[in-house]
Amino acid sequence: MAKSETSKKFCNGVRDRCSVSENGSRLAPAPLKQPFVIGVAGGTASGKTTVCDMIMSQLHDQRVVLVNQDSFYHSLGDERLKKVHEYNFDHPDAFNTELLLSCMEKLRCGQPVGIPTYDFKSHKSTESASQVNPADVIILEGILVLHDSKVRDLMNMKIFVDTDADVRLSRRIQRDTVERGRNIQNVLEQYTKFVKPSFDEFIQPSMKYADIIIPRGGDNGVAIDLIVQHIRTKLGQHDLCKIYQNLFVIFSTFQIRGMHTLVRDVNTTKHDFVFYADRLIRLVVEHGLGHLPFTEKQITTPTGSVYTGVDFSKRLCGVSVIRSGESMENALRACCKGIKIGKILIHGEGNDGRQLIYEKLPKDIASRHVFLLDPVLASGNSAMKAISMLLSKGVPESNIIFLNLIAAPQGIHTVCKRFPMIKLVTSEIDESLNDDMHVIPGMGEFADRYFGTCNNHTCTQTRR
Repeated sequence: MAKSETSKKFCNGVRDRCSVSENGSRLAPAPLKQPFVIGVAGGTASGKTTVCDMIMSQLHDQRVVLVNQDSFYHSLGDERLKKVHEYNFDHPDAFNTELLLSCMEKLRCGQPVGIPTYDFKSHKSTESASQVNPADVIILEGILVLHDSKVRDLMNMKIFVDTDADVRLSRRIQRDTVERGRNIQNVLEQYTKFVKPSFDEFIQPSMKYADIIIPRGGDNGVAIDLIVQHIRTKLGQHDLCKIYQNLFVIFSTFQIRGMHTLVRDVNTTKHDFVFYADRLIRLVVEHGLGHLPFTEKQITTPTGSVYTGVDFSKRLCGVSVIRSGESMENALRACCKGIKIGKILIHGEGNDGRQLIYEKLPKDIASRHVFLLDPVLASGNSAMKAISMLLSKGVPESNIIFLNLIAAPQGIHTVCKRFPMIKLVTSEIDESLNDDMHVIPGMGEFADRYFGTCNNHTCTQTRR
């Protein structure tokens, strides 16, 4: 019996949407649009809270909440309290990580949560919990938030605050004696016996997982300004993803950001432009493949074991928008052996008009899933013409996956609003279009730079 209804399930504790296609195969799950999660780690008294406060103050126009790992300390029983000076508060086992994960998952799914209130004088969680409501940005701060892989997996950005050990010790002495009612001798004994060894064993090694390392903590205003600028860029992408459930931006790392920096630089050589553009295109293609429908499949491994995996649809084809879309064909062929590729040529008429000049497509394209290839989405006019032509050939709208490297918000609005069933996959959303309908900041005329036919004028213009 054909299935067309949408089913919902929980995958690894995070809600996904899985739909079923007409032939009974399941469509790849589309992730729930979630808040931007920032993890801020570092040694004791390194300035983590100051960094978080500075980020929050600059994001005053956004809904931002701070969750502190210290709230999730295990309460100490009477026996442990008798020997509290022998207890290591800087060890991973001192925290209720499962409860932290549960609270963070609920926040990411748009549910309010009660965060425990921990009393550092009694070493117990009080009966009253602080309610935290969902927000656009969640900052998770604590000495060990980068230590556990499950906690790290929640984060969109990972920050490590790196401050000199002597500075951290002096700050800890002042904090623990003034705010937590402890004497200097006990603070120094605890630091020597537990704090420093735990920092060396657990906290400092977690620095390797950080996307950004901030030397000197809150004193490094330049680093914090750059972080806030990056957060604002990603928040703009998140806002569009909340509006359009068919828009997918690949997860940004600083490796991807670095490649974007190179391909956007007007001084980058053709050789380097092609090399790094090809890397980005490959990532976009592979992400796009993840949105194909699939069926579960059991196979036998060489060890004789049974493995339950998935089998993706093999009736695929690519369609490149001449000329820049042809730059994406090699990556698609590398990922899909023997894939058929058609071509479309669209000529611009003024700022808004588009005319179909040429098309050569597989005869059976109506029965295939189609990857529409065009590196730059600007106004969306060419994309509208290309998609309309595919629909006229009998391709179901839900069978079209539109792949590009950068997209302007105007183009996203145009395409996603008009064709809500297609999937639009991009690696970065740019700021806007200028008065000449060129993508800003953009990367110039992509085809000319990629194929080496540019001059000083065409290399700096991109309009589609």
